[in-house]
Amino acid sequence: MNSRGSTNRLSSTSNFRSRMSFLMLSMFSTMAALYVAGRLWLDSENRVYLIQELDRRTGQGRSAISVDDTLKIITCREQQKRLTALQMELGKASQEGFVSKHLLDNNERDSKKKLLAVIGVSTNFGNKKNRDAIRKAWMPTGPARKKLEEKGIVIRFVIGRSSNRGDSSDRAIDDESRNSDDFIILNDHVESPQEQSKKTKSFFAHAVEHWDAEFYAKVNDNVYVNLDAIGAVLASYLDKPRAYIGCMKSGEVFSQPEQKWYEPEWWKFGDGKSYFRHASGEIFAISKALAQFISINRSILRSYAHDDVSAGSWFIGLDVKYADEGKFCCSSWSSGSVCAAA
Repeated sequence: MNSRGSTNRLSSTSNFRSRMSFLMLSMFSTMAALYVAGRLWLDSENRVYLIQELDRRTGQGRSAISVDDTLKIITCREQQKRLTALQMELGKASQEGFVSKHLLDNNERDSKKKLLAVIGVSTNFGNKKNRDAIRKAWMPTGPARKKLEEKGIVIRFVIGRSSNRGDSSDRAIDDESRNSDDFIILNDHVESPQEQSKKTKSFFAHAVEHWDAEFYAKVNDNVYVNLDAIGAVLASYLDKPRAYIGCMKSGEVFSQPEQKWYEPEWWKFGDGKSYFRHASGEIFAISKALAQFISINRSILRSYAHDDVSAGSWFIGLDVKYADEGKFCCSSWSSGSVCAAA
């Protein structure tokens, strides 16, 4: 009898301690989640102000706010989404007694900060003077470039290989790349004016496979870029998951070989010989989903004579936001413009 009573008392004590441990764990997880939510909520007024400031300035065509401010706004918007998700997790935690998933993976998520943009400057073997001019004018070098990348913008020159693999042209690019560390060298692409469309396609595929960014932009090496302006414009399209941004145009398809912009496959564009709507090739940007589409389907995407037409053809039939952005029109410089042609 005494043994049975002793066993019951031990069992009751064990159950009591188990319930107390469960209760303490629930209280701790709820308090920790409330602490994180409180910290995120402290800067809410600043977030609202920054977002409104971006909308006000970009909407009035004034000089864009800085890259720093743009990236702060992006961070604030991400934190707002996290706060909403965290509040939902709090409700579940209070009912189930589980530690919030957001608390467990918070450090891991923060360590993988998403870039705003990867910008590829298309260049060729004979354009070293252009590259040097870009480095002096708008593309940071050395520590300044690293700092820009930490803020969320990566810039690289993009070039292929010589048809005579390993010749003086290839060696010169390899030497320049070792000194500057600012190239994407497409080893599987042969550099040629007639292969520009394939080069652009290879760049987007390479970039999306190596960097996690919101946007990927292609720029010619005779274009001046305002980094503050492009950052502000791209940030305004963050809520568009499949954005195709540029100075949209269309025009005549040239069918005669002696014409400058001759299109060998002119007959595919109908009797009217007019191109479909597409962004100018001087500079345009696409969101990550479209870059991934190019990467996955690169082997079956058609390349026409000109890379701007080719890029436009890749998105026909897709649910894409065509953004005819006047600030991407490099021929007419104005306050807040993204680019200017050299």
